[in-house]
Amino acid sequence: MSDETADPERGRGPDRAADADAPAGAGRDPLWRMIALARPRSARFLLGVALGALAAGSGVALLSVAAWLIARAAEHPPITALSVAVVATRALGITRGLTRYLERLVTHDAAFRTLADVRVRVYERLARTEPVRRFRSGDLVSRLVSDTDATQDLLVRGLTPPLAALLTGSAAVALCTALLVPGGLLLGAGLLAAGLAVPLISAALGRGPGRRQAAARGELATALVDTLYGAPDLVAYGAMDRAVQRVNDADAELTRVARRDAAVLGFGAGASALITGLTVWGTLLLGVAAVEGGSLGAVPLAVLVLTALAAFEIVSPLPAVAGRLGAIRAGGERLFGILDAPPAVAPPTDPQRRLPADAGAGGTAGAEAAPAEALRVRSLSVRYAPDEPWALRGVDLDVAPGSTVALVGPSGAGKSTLAEVLLRFRDPDEGTVELGGADITAFPADEIRAAVAGVPQDPHVFASTVRENLRLAAPGADDDRLWEALERARLAADVRAMPHGLGTDAGSHGMKLSGGMRRRLALARAVLAAPRVLVLDEPTAHLDPGTRDAVTADLLAAARGYSTLLITHDLAGLDRVDDIYVVAEGGIVEHGTHAQLAQRDGWYARALRV
Repeated sequence: MSDETADPERGRGPDRAADADAPAGAGRDPLWRMIALARPRSARFLLGVALGALAAGSGVALLSVAAWLIARAAEHPPITALSVAVVATRALGITRGLTRYLERLVTHDAAFRTLADVRVRVYERLARTEPVRRFRSGDLVSRLVSDTDATQDLLVRGLTPPLAALLTGSAAVALCTALLVPGGLLLGAGLLAAGLAVPLISAALGRGPGRRQAAARGELATALVDTLYGAPDLVAYGAMDRAVQRVNDADAELTRVARRDAAVLGFGAGASALITGLTVWGTLLLGVAAVEGGSLGAVPLAVLVLTALAAFEIVSPLPAVAGRLGAIRAGGERLFGILDAPPAVAPPTDPQRRLPADAGAGGTAGAEAAPAEALRVRSLSVRYAPDEPWALRGVDLDVAPGSTVALVGPSGAGKSTLAEVLLRFRDPDEGTVELGGADITAFPADEIRAAVAGVPQDPHVFASTVRENLRLAAPGADDDRLWEALERARLAADVRAMPHGLGTDAGSHGMKLSGGMRRRLALARAVLAAPRVLVLDEPTAHLDPGTRDAVTADLLAAARGYSTLLITHDLAGLDRVDDIYVVAEGGIVEHGTHAQLAQRDGWYARALRV
C-alpha cells in the first residue's frame, strides 16, 4: 500500500469489528489461558501426571527399599528374609525407568499436539491478513517462534512436575511420619519450603527479568531483520555501523537480562540445596535421638533418612520452573497479543453465503471478454480509530463493467484506504460497497477477494520459481495458461529469455527480477485468478520514469476487458482510461475524463502542468 496505509500502532479498526470477535479469555492471567489451551487433551496430561507420580514414587521407594535392604543385611539375617526386598529393588528400578519414559512420551505428545493447535490458531489469525501489519516483522517472528513455544515449556515443565511432586511428596511424608512423627513433620516442612516457598520467591524474582527478556528477544529479532533486509540501503547511506550497533545493543540487553535470569535460577538451586541439607541433617538427628530413646530401630532410621533425601529429588526442578514463569507469562502475553487482536473485518452473519455465479464474470488469461460485474461505492467513510480523523469521508465511485477507472490524488488522500476496503482488509464505518449489486460486507472476505484481485505497489514474490509464483493464483494451471497470463502481462518475452524459463528461481523477495518485472508478474498472477474486478494500487511506485511509463502501458493493456480501478498519484497514461476520480483529504473533489479534467482549474490540471 502507499503512504496513506494505516500505521500498525494507530488503532484496532472499527468498534463493531472488535465486538464481533472479542476474545473470550482477554483479561485473564496468560498462564491460566495457556494451560486452558491444553483442555482438549486434559486426559493425556492427567495420565502424564499419574505416570510422573509413579516414576517419582518408584525412585523414592527404590531408595527406601535399598536403605532397608542394606541396613537389614548388616544384621546378617537369612537370605530368604532379603529376597522380597531384592526383587522389589529390581522391580522398582525397572518401573522407574519405564514409567519415566512413558510419562515423557505421553506429556510431550500432548504438549506437541497442543502446540500444533496453538500454531494453527496463530496462523489462522494471521491469515486474516490485517493483524500482520500491527507488528514489526522481527518482533512477529519472535512471537511466532519463541513466544508460541512458551506454551510447550509451561505444559511440559510447569504443569506435570508440580502435580506429580504433590502426589509423591505427600506419600513420602506419610511414610516418614509413620516411622517417626517428628521426622515426618520436619520432612513435610522442608518439602513445603523447597517445593513451594522457594519457587514462589523465584517466580517473584523472575517476573521482571522474564518480561524484559521476552521484549529484548523481540527487539533483537527486529534489529537483525531490519539490518539484513535493509543492508543495501544501509550501506548506500553509510548507516550500516549504526544498524550493527543497534544489533549489538539489543544483544547486550538480552545478555544482561539473561544473566539476571540465571541469577534467579542459581538462587533457586542454592536455596533448595540448603533446605535439603538442613532437612536431612535434622531428620538424621531426630532419628538418632529416637534410636537412643528406643522408639526407633536402626533399620527404620536408615529408611527414614534416605527416604527424606530421595523426597527432595521430587521438588528440586520446581524452583527453576518457577523462575521461568515470568518469561513464560511474558511470552503468553505476546502470544495472546496476536490471538486477541480484533479483526478489522467483521465476519458475515452467514459465513456460507456465496456471490451469485455469473457466466460472464471472471476473465481468463488471453481472453478479452469482460466480467459482467460493476463496482459501486456510495457514501463510503472510513477511519482507523474512533478518535481519529476520517481517512475517507462520503466517497461515491462507480466502475462500470469492462471499464478502466483511475483514482488519483496526493499522498495521504485516502486512496489506499479505499483499496483496503475493496480487498476486504478493512470494513467501512459508514456507507456501502457493492459488487454486482451485492454488499461486499455480507460475504466472507475470501469470497470477495476471489472476485476482486489486487496488484499492490510492492507485490511479494516468493523465493521460488516463476512457475510456482504464478500458480499461487491457480494451483492447477498448466504451463499453457501460465504463458497466456505472461503474454497478457507483457512478461512472456522476459521469462523466455531467462535461463530456465518458467523454472527460473525468482530469488528471495523477487530480488532476481526488476521492479517492473515484479509488477508484471503480480499482474499475471491476478489475471490467472480470473477476477471480476482488478484493483491496481500504485503499480508504478518507486520506478524510474522510463520503466514507469512502460509498466503503465502494459498494465492498462493487460487490464483491458476487466472492470479495473487504477489507484495512482502518477498521471502518466491516464488519457487511456475511461473515467477519473480525484480524491483529496478523504473526499472526491473532481470527476470526469482526462480531457474534461485537464480543462478545469483543479488539482488534476495543476498536477499535469507540474
